[in-house]
Amino acid sequence: MVSTSQNVAKELSALGNPEKAVFLAGFFKTGKGQYAEGDVLIGVTVPEQRKIAKKFRDIPLDQVSFLLTNKIHEFRLTALFILVLQYQKGDADTKKKIFDFYLKHRRYVNNWDLVDSSAPHIVGDFLLDKDRSILYDYARGKSLWDRRIAVVATQRFIREGQFEDTLKISEILLKDSHDLIHKAAGWMLREVGDRDRAALESFLKKHCRAMPRTMLRYAIEHFEPEERKKYLER
Repeated sequence: MVSTSQNVAKELSALGNPEKAVFLAGFFKTGKGQYAEGDVLIGVTVPEQRKIAKKFRDIPLDQVSFLLTNKIHEFRLTALFILVLQYQKGDADTKKKIFDFYLKHRRYVNNWDLVDSSAPHIVGDFLLDKDRSILYDYARGKSLWDRRIAVVATQRFIREGQFEDTLKISEILLKDSHDLIHKAAGWMLREVGDRDRAALESFLKKHCRAMPRTMLRYAIEHFEPEERKKYLER
């Protein structure tokens, strides 16, 4: 009997587009020495993946695991879309099970789109009313993707008007060496500023001179041109 996960894989594979796959391989930096070296793309669009995820949203976690541990990028992203759908409709026990499953399998959440499509909706949401120390552990960790999970998960807190963890984790990441972390932290800081300009300006007053330029540019993207210039010339 063919498993449901194999049906998901079959449908995704049928939608593969070799020309798109070549473009996406470059876009997601899969070349030798790049951050996603060895990742395999088959050229399936995100809307197509979301449609398949919705169709198979109720498959059991062991079959989600089959997809999430696969070398093909679109299989992993579709698996994460399925996890988010299951999490959103689940009761408290289901949410805990999916959160634990996600953390156990997080080494497969290993590109920026995979993190950004899942971390706020699962990790951030689950920790909304709980201890968040695990995010600080991830922010200080060696894994690029753990560090991105740590800061992007706080998007969920930001949307509830809770900014403290975003600011503290962004401070930890000021000395991070990777551009993907600079972009993620800057993005989250920008979201803080969209809701509480004073909170962002307080952070900038303290840290703007030490911030990586990419992080700073992302954080002040919604400022007026003269204000952006003022910060960038400091």
